[in-house]
Amino acid sequence: MYFLYSLLLTIGVGVLLPRFLYDAARHGKYAAGLGERAGRLPSLTPVKQPVIWLHCVSVGETQAARPLVDKLSEHYPSHTLVVSTTTLTGQRVAREVFGKVAARIFYFPFDWAMTVRRALDAINPSAVLVMETELWPRFLRECRARCVHVAVVNGRISEASFRRYRTIKPFISSVVNNLDLAIMQTEADAGRINALGLTRERIRVSGNIKFDADVKADGQEQLTGQLRARFQFNERRPLIVAASTHAPEERVIIEAFKILRNALTGKRPRLLLAPRHPERFAEVAALLESSGLNCVRRTAEPKAEDADCDVALLDTIGELRAVYSLADIVFVGGSIAPVGGHNVLEPAASARCIVTGAHTSNFRAIVEGFLQQDALVQLPPVTVAEAPGILAQTFEELLTDDERRRRYGENARRTLEQNRGATERTVEMLAPLLMQRSEVRG
Repeated sequence: MYFLYSLLLTIGVGVLLPRFLYDAARHGKYAAGLGERAGRLPSLTPVKQPVIWLHCVSVGETQAARPLVDKLSEHYPSHTLVVSTTTLTGQRVAREVFGKVAARIFYFPFDWAMTVRRALDAINPSAVLVMETELWPRFLRECRARCVHVAVVNGRISEASFRRYRTIKPFISSVVNNLDLAIMQTEADAGRINALGLTRERIRVSGNIKFDADVKADGQEQLTGQLRARFQFNERRPLIVAASTHAPEERVIIEAFKILRNALTGKRPRLLLAPRHPERFAEVAALLESSGLNCVRRTAEPKAEDADCDVALLDTIGELRAVYSLADIVFVGGSIAPVGGHNVLEPAASARCIVTGAHTSNFRAIVEGFLQQDALVQLPPVTVAEAPGILAQTFEELLTDDERRRRYGENARRTLEQNRGATERTVEMLAPLLMQRSEVRG
């Protein structure tokens, strides 16, 4: 089965190679860290301390890992930490967030035997912690062969992923049984990985570490002040922040905003648009330029006219948290586009009124918890053609009802605070794994 997997992976890479090359040439994707992805890593300076390898796929997992890394550093100061990511943006954030605490930050290797073995030879971990259930079959198998302990932390398996895994259950069962421990977010996630073949005694439920992340914009007050001053964001003109958007959400939001402006001529609402992926900044800027709206890019040279623009494009990385406290409404993207949604916790920390689309499978438990506490507004399932009108109506209802909007924001912040504590539970569950030296497993 593993030979077939490697063969299919090789064929898949070959088929997609033209797209990889295109993205590498145009956006710099995949080309970055190519040697590291091939497993070519300098060996760590010989140390006696055990090495913990933490793997985060992209930005979301990297940000979520912050409280875990803090607790690991506190409980295991004699261990050496290394961090890997898969994506370019994840790598950038990891270097910013963990640059002072990690001995090395690098790209995760391609999942072939040779590349994985090279990386494991260089890092020589005693334990690997995988954020949110990214299951690379060859990597997990090679870890098991070397008696390297592996745990999933903050694990989740969506219903869609579960259905896909079930179609290859014999193979996926052998994959998950390379895990020593799976610490899942919810009982539903625990049930799914158990149904895929992992024995119950190797499964724990911790809650969601993301609730423990430092989601407040602490230390960014100066940046918030700079943005407020440049664009004159104030209570006289309500601000809608559209965060982590994907295509075609920008087009939907622009059309919704136009409808809203016509309905609320007296309020003169404003929009700040923050696309999820940096490689789309230019594309979204062109879309805005053709919209007929008065638009300004954050990275453009500041001008006096910025104070009266209709739309600001946040074409930067790492500044979104500083914007939330300026917003009257935050729309969290990836939820009208069928992406699965993005994290609602950062705007919740600023007590903002949050709106999402119907596609939130990546954060199902969090969104359901927020809905139960009347802490979030979720749109019904709609087509892309229907979305602008429904989104504009939602925005209008919220902007004309200050009390309702304030209540949603306060409920969001309270729900966030009530669900903290998963990180401490996770570290306690990991203790038997991290305290012991690698041993041969049955």
